[in-house]
Parts: sequence; C-alpha cells; structure tokens
Amino acid sequence: MITEEPRGPGTPLPFFVYGTLRPGEANHDLFLRGRTASEEPARLPGAVLYDGPGYPYAVDEPGGEVRGELVTCQPEAYEELVAVLDRLEEYTPGDLRNLYERVARDVVRTDGTTSRGWVYLAAPRVVARLRDQGRPIEGGDWGRR
Repeated sequence: MITEEPRGPGTPLPFFVYGTLRPGEANHDLFLRGRTASEEPARLPGAVLYDGPGYPYAVDEPGGEVRGELVTCQPEAYEELVAVLDRLEEYTPGDLRNLYERVARDVVRTDGTTSRGWVYLAAPRVVARLRDQGRPIEGGDWGRR
C-alpha cells in the first residue's frame, strides 16, 4: 500500500470521500466546510463498499467500483486537513490497530479524466472481518444504501 505522498513530501493530493464526508452527510459540514476549493463527483475503480457501524469501509477488489466525491482542499488548509482526517479515520502511519489506511489511488472524474487522490481504505485486520461477515453495499454508493 502507498501511504506516503507519491509526488514528494508536502505535495497536496485531493481526497476521494465516499461516506460520512460526502456533501450532505454530517462529517462533511464538521470537517470539510470552508476548507475545500472544489468537490466533484467521481468513482474509485477496483474497490467495493461494506456497511459499517454508521459509516462505510472501502476494500480493494478487482472489478468493483465505489462512488463518491473528489475533494480538493484549499492550499492553506491542506496540512491541517490531512491531520484532522487522519484522526477522524483513526489512521496513524504504521499502526496495526488502524481502522483505515490512507492510500493514494487513481480516481475517475465524471468526464473520464483521472486524478491521483488520497482514499481511506479499510485496514487489513478490518478487511478480513468484512470479507467474512460484512454486508457489501450494492452499487458502491453509500448514499443510496
């Protein structure tokens, strides 16, 4: 998994959000409002969604697709936002207790262009449980569950 910024330290990447951080969801207003420069519909190929306890998990899976938004934050808010979202998603680099891992993935916009972006995917210990006992979200769109 890629957990470091792929274009060098400090290079901002947009975030692909697919659950409670999407526009209209509770965490969007709490964590993203006033910090974003743009938000646009997008999809994450090669992943599926599982329902969680009030929030979803994305899991790598060939042939799958997750729907969400590509969020570009305001440059002056980037470092703070990365730290805030890492705390929200209970992500600490290298910590085996993580619920999510922040990874860089190619995300596809509605016009077909791709962008590299941060995505919080379920951590390996969570993936095993989800694949064994989890409930996949049909169509990969948590907003339509």
